Amino acid sequence: MCPLVHLPIIGNWNYFDIDVTLASVFYLVVVVALIASFLNKTKLIKLCGWVGIALVLITLAGVYFKSHDYFSFIHFKKAINFVAGIVKYKWGWFVIVAGALVLITVKKSAVKHDVIQAG
Repeated sequence: MCPLVHLPIIGNWNYFDIDVTLASVFYLVVVVALIASFLNKTKLIKLCGWVGIALVLITLAGVYFKSHDYFSFIHFKKAINFVAGIVKYKWGWFVIVAGALVLITVKKSAVKHDVIQAG
């Protein structure tokens, strides 16, 4: 529940404040990655990491385009860019991307199960 976007009058928004559907899909991917880690499914964990990166990029693009589209009633391009610039990205994006990068770099464990022979 990290702050992702700051709007001057409204305050900080997290993933659920930006878009409930994207947030639900993202946290579903996180839960699947957690279950895959308990089951030692490295390919599924990596896939969840890549899906998480894709969702972050889609969300970033959505925030950018929505902030520029929201002020499209202004007919001066410099004014639109200035007013859209009041939407500030916060530190929560780094936390989400770092978590997805950790999922991508998971390697299969090299634990060998030796059978002890009684003798």
